[in-house]
Parts: sequence; C-alpha cells; structure tokens
Amino acid sequence: MSMDRRDFLRTTAMAAATAVIAQRLGAVENTTAPHPGATTTPDGITWDKAPCRFCGTGCHVRVGVKDGRVVAIQGEQLAEVNKGLLCVKGYHVGGILYGQDRLTTPMLRRNGVLEPITWEEAIDVVAQRVLKDPKGFAFYGSGQWTIPEGYAAQKFMKGGLANNHIEPNARLCMASAVTGYLSVYGVDEPAGCYDDLDAADVVILWGNNPAEMHPVLFSRIIDRRLKGQKVTLIDMGTRRTRTTEHADEYLEFRPNSDLAIANGIAHLLLQNNNWDRDFVAKYCNFRGDNAPLDLLGKAISFEDYRAALEPYTPEYVEKISGIPAAKIRMLAELFGRRDVRITSLWCMGMNQHNRGTAINRLVHSIHLLSGHFGRPGDAPTSLTGQPSACGTAREVGTMCNFLPGGRLVANAEHRKDSEDIWKVPGGRINPKSGYHTVQLFEKFCTPTEKGGDIHTIIVQVTNPGQSLPNLHKLFLAKKGLADKFLIVSEVYPTATTAIADLVLPAALWVEKNGIYGNSERRTQQWFKQVEPPGQARPDAWMTIAVAHRLFELGHPGMKDRDGNFLFAMKDAAGREVPVWDYAHYGDINVDRALYDEYRLFSFYKHKNLAPYDVLAQSRGLRWPVVQTADGAWQETKFRFTEGADPFVAKGKGIQFYHSVTKDDKALIWFCPYEPATEEPNPDFPTWLCTGRVLEHWHTGTMTMRVPQLRNAMPNAYVEMNPEDAAAAGLGNGDLAVVESRRGKIELPVWVNGRARPPRGTVFVPFFDERLMINEVTLGEPCPISKEPDYKKCAVKVYRKGGEPILPVPPSPHG
Repeated sequence: MSMDRRDFLRTTAMAAATAVIAQRLGAVENTTAPHPGATTTPDGITWDKAPCRFCGTGCHVRVGVKDGRVVAIQGEQLAEVNKGLLCVKGYHVGGILYGQDRLTTPMLRRNGVLEPITWEEAIDVVAQRVLKDPKGFAFYGSGQWTIPEGYAAQKFMKGGLANNHIEPNARLCMASAVTGYLSVYGVDEPAGCYDDLDAADVVILWGNNPAEMHPVLFSRIIDRRLKGQKVTLIDMGTRRTRTTEHADEYLEFRPNSDLAIANGIAHLLLQNNNWDRDFVAKYCNFRGDNAPLDLLGKAISFEDYRAALEPYTPEYVEKISGIPAAKIRMLAELFGRRDVRITSLWCMGMNQHNRGTAINRLVHSIHLLSGHFGRPGDAPTSLTGQPSACGTAREVGTMCNFLPGGRLVANAEHRKDSEDIWKVPGGRINPKSGYHTVQLFEKFCTPTEKGGDIHTIIVQVTNPGQSLPNLHKLFLAKKGLADKFLIVSEVYPTATTAIADLVLPAALWVEKNGIYGNSERRTQQWFKQVEPPGQARPDAWMTIAVAHRLFELGHPGMKDRDGNFLFAMKDAAGREVPVWDYAHYGDINVDRALYDEYRLFSFYKHKNLAPYDVLAQSRGLRWPVVQTADGAWQETKFRFTEGADPFVAKGKGIQFYHSVTKDDKALIWFCPYEPATEEPNPDFPTWLCTGRVLEHWHTGTMTMRVPQLRNAMPNAYVEMNPEDAAAAGLGNGDLAVVESRRGKIELPVWVNGRARPPRGTVFVPFFDERLMINEVTLGEPCPISKEPDYKKCAVKVYRKGGEPILPVPPSPHG
C-alpha cells in the first residue's frame, strides 16, 4: 500500500506542476469575465477558482472552461488547504456535470408517470402544497447546499412560514460533533485547523480512515514523513484499512467501546498524576450527565469526576474493548507528556454513534485534562464529509432547533435578533423546535390519520431515499400514502426521485454562484462558470420563486414588517429586481445579496465572516475574520488562544469566551460506557459497519456518472474476514445475503481487499443505489444529537440459498 501512496503523491505533484506552468506561461487576465481572477491561456481555456464539490476538506481547484464546457481540472496552487494536490475524485470533479441522464425539465407525476411541465406550473404546485397546511410542510436539504441556498431556505421556513420543520442531511453525519462542541465550549466548530497536522508529533485517529476518506489531509502527514520528520500515527478502529498500513500503532476495539477507552485514558492521567493541573485549574470545570440526558448536563466536582473514572482501569477497559491494557497505558502516557503535541481526528465513527455526543465530549475532555489544547499541533478536531456541512448546516443553522449564527429558536432574545435582521414582525419565529430528520421522515411516512402530520417535503441537494437508515420504515413506507407529496430538486435520477411526486432539475456546482464553509472554518466563494443544461436552475432561485408565488397568493408570511416581499432585492440604483423571474435572476448577484444579509448574523458568536468581495479575492478565509488597523482582513487559525484569536482578552492565555458556565472555562465531562443498542446474538451473530470508499462520494449520485470513478469501483460489496468467508463457503465474487431484523440485500463478497475486518464483522459501502445497505441498518439515534448510528448493528451473512455463518464472537485481534 505504501507504493500506492508514493504513486499518489508523485501523480499529484505532477498535476500541481502542470497547474503552475499553465498559470505562468502565456496566461492572461480574462477581461471578458464578470469576476476577478479568471485567466485565459493561449489554447482558449479560461481558468477560474472553485472549491471542490465533494468532501468537507475544502480543496480548491482551478476549473478550465472552453466553449461553454468544463474541459480541465487542476489543483489550486494558491490554496492553503491542498497546495495544488487533489484526490482521485477531485481530479475528476468536472465530469459530474456531464452524465448522460441529467435532469433538464420539471416533471410532475400523473397516473404514476413523471410528465414534463413548465417551471411556472412547478412553482405553483409547490406553493399550493404549502397553502394546503403550512404547518405540515417541511424542507430537507444538506451540507451540499451553498451558504446562500441554505440561508434562503432557512429564512423562507423560519422567517416566512413560522415553521421550524427544516433539516439538513448533516443531522445524519455531524450533529454529534455539534452537540459535543456546544456542551464542552458553549460554541460549535473546531478551535484548531489543518495547520495542526503540520505541527503535531502524534496524530490519533478515533475510528476514521483518512487515507481514503480525506486523502489530501492524510497526505500532509505522509509528506512530513517523506521529508524525514517524525510523526507518530495511531489508528484506532474496528477494522484494518488503508490508513492502518501507515500507522505506528493499530488498536482494534470492539464496536462502541471507544467510550471506555477514553475514560481509561482519563483514569490513568489522574492515577499517574500527569494531568495538567495548571491548565485545568485556570480553564476548566467538570460536568456529568443529567437524567434524562440533555445537552448541558450538571456540574460535578473534581472528586466526583475522579470517583466516576475509578472503575476504568486498563484491565477493565481491555475487557470491554479488546485493546490490551498495555496499549491503554501507552495512550495515557502520551497524553501525559508535555514534550509532544497531539492532534485527535475523527469523523463518522464517533458521530454516527448511539452515544455520539458522549464520545465527542470525552475526546475533547482528554485534551483539556492533559493540556493538549491551544498550541499548534495540540487539538481535538472533527472532520466533516460534506463541502458545507459546517458553513451551511452548522453556521447558517439549517437544523430544526437553530437560527443563523449559533442562535436557538427556543431563545426569545435570539428570535428577536433574527426577526430584526429579517425585518419581520415580532413573534413571527416559532419558539418550538421542528422535527429532527428521523422524526421528520417518520411523520412523513405515517398515515395522516395515525398522526403523520407532515404532508409535504421538499428535498434539495441530497438523496434521502438512499442515505436514510432503516429505509423501509423512514422512506419506502411513503409509497401508497396518497396524501403525502414528495418534491425533489436534483441533477440526476436517484432513489429519491424514483418515488417523487414533483422533480425539479437543479444547477450543479459551477453552473451557479456559490459559497461553502469547510471543516476548518474556512469560507470559500466561487462564481458561475458554465450554463446549466436545459431548464436546470439554482436551488436558491427555486426557494425565492416559491416564496414570491406565495406572496402573490396572499400568504402573510411572505411579507416583511413593512409589507415588502420577504426576499426583495435591489440593484445599485435602488430599483427592486424581480429575481423570482428567472429571466432577471442574473441581473444582480443574488448570492451576494443573501450572503451580505446572512453575514450580519455571524458576529453574535464571534464567527465573524469576511465581506463578499474579500472572499472573492481569496481561496477561503477561516473565521473569525476581522479588519486590522491598516484595513486588511485577518483570518483566525486558532480559536480561544491569546495572540491568535482576536477576541481573547490580553493576559487571558486561553479564553473560552462562550463557555456554558459563563466564566470563560470549558467543561471536562464524564460519560459512562454503554453497549451498542443492538449487538450480535445467536440469530444475528455478526457486526455490520457501513461507510464510504475512495472513488465514490456518499450515495454516488455524482461519482457514478464519472466513467473513470465508476469503472474503478463499479458496485458495492460485502467485505469479509477470510476465516468467516471460508466458514460460509464464500470466496471473492460469490453472492452473499446480508440480513438484519429490518431487511436484507444480496452482495458480492470481497476477501483480502483494501481492508480486513476482524472475525464476526462485515463492512458494506453505501454508494450503490442498486445495492442499498440502508435497507438493513438500524439507525438508532444519539439521545442528545439525534444523529443515527450507521456503524453498528447485528446481521447474519450467508451464501445465497445457504445457511447463515455460525456465530463467531468478535475478536479484537483479527
């Protein structure tokens, strides 16, 4: 595998060099472009910047356009995130625009068949569904919404309809990270940034696989090693992956036992008396769970904390987790050292967890207890899977309980602030949280007469028909419910459009203006570079057009407090521009108008965003962004640290200025180990884990349309331990059945492939709409974050037509 990595680095280096040559030899400013920074080379290709459309890393690309089509992609040399490198998906990102089955016209289902209709008809259909019962209308988007798109949906629902039934699919992937940050620091999102990877002596991976899921970030670590630097990589996981190939230590643990591991490290820090007493005394308080569980818990003393940790000896943790006691001691000794800097990284393994909030809290708490916080390289950092899960889901607050900029619908002061910025009448915003994602789809899939009070959902930029857990219950049960109506804005046919009642063709990526926010608080802007096909249109326009149709039909929520249209926008001369009419949507920069208003929300929680024009001239800036005395705009690499964060008071050193306890102190939590909601038993003897693969992104809607990516990984599979496969008489390519209490699918077997699960465990990726593993998954949510657990449930695996594999207890040692 190391040869593969070297090949990868050589390939990306060559591509980066090509980008430099293109920019230096004969490139001229593109004077015809309506935006700065675009250049045209002698071959007639116009190059401009954009963030990659895929994961939350936020790599920047240079997009090459000729004759109205994207014809080339380069890694952006000027981008600090990726420094000219891209992963295999990034180099092929331009291909996502040109699948042969792009949706290009609105379609309404009549007599079971989708038939073309006009946009005017489509917008009216949506408006009429709202008027049917505004309280029963819901909006479902994602961390792929651009910031302006998500903001428009947020304002439409909460500021217009007084309806909080709006959710992003980010509830399914990073809600536990949000509740973790909020309950530890009082404010969301990482304090550190990617620069920590350049300074850390030790990188600990808590159940994630960055070699495949965040390969550009992982390459920063590998690149340091190639330069002769010492970086200790510790991979903690439930299966060996490509990341494991590069690890100094691989610690395989039993699913859900990461809670015990974290407590075991804290136990030893106290026992060995090498916790950072000074840091804790100055900057921390202690916290424990309430009953029932909630976000903020209750204050506990240091003595309470020590007593709660007492049972978590290395031997006890070994019994629960399978990790040898000596390795638990090794981890604690590392955290107890002051001469090393430790960065912890995690993603879905900790977030998609039945106690996701708890494990997030515990990893933060280890860093605080040991003082491994606030210096470059010393940071607990969650990674995200979508390009704007942070920017749009978390910062814009498109969840059912949030308002923009870190505000809450339940807080009267926050509602008033929002109503003032939106200029809507006082009391417009509903103080009651809406339904979280699992609730939302449960209600939608429940007959109205049985309490299913959501009658219509509009879906933008996501594919819940494949990505929701327990699909039979949460999505497919919609079939046959005549009074339920599903509206889907999409670029390609998907499992969601398959049962949609109205399909709206959407513009994709550089077919529209956009702004994303990545995993390190970096806000990234781009301009439209090509036209969308046919009648495909931006999602923000759709939302505004529906709002204006409701305005025409007399819905009072579509008026501000002065009686003006909720989304009224003016040109430089002060004339209102009818942006709801697509013929005039491009008369002004609607993205800029929406962003400028949204930016007003960002100051409350010190998430200060840069002005639009400043973003346009950059490759992204990390908030808080403040203006210095000389007029320059300065980003923030490290939050809460004096000298790096402009909001930390002089002499404070570290200041958690949004702390839960209002004393500038973060919270060190104790949360107990709990077993998984569903564990193997004689009937279902095997653990199932799900996830992504290198070549595909999420449900494969885009990447499966790129021939190079589809051919490299054409279908899903079940990854098995060789001994388990042999016991079942299965070999590579044989068809196996993976069955749970909820459903079953048939998959080809892959043994000794990229990864190796331990005995009693299988892995299935979820990108293939023909082989949907989420018909099998459980999806039990964390009680606090409401994020479902996709990473563990009990299944049986057997040859098609044969007997299930005999029960095999999961071994932590493979």
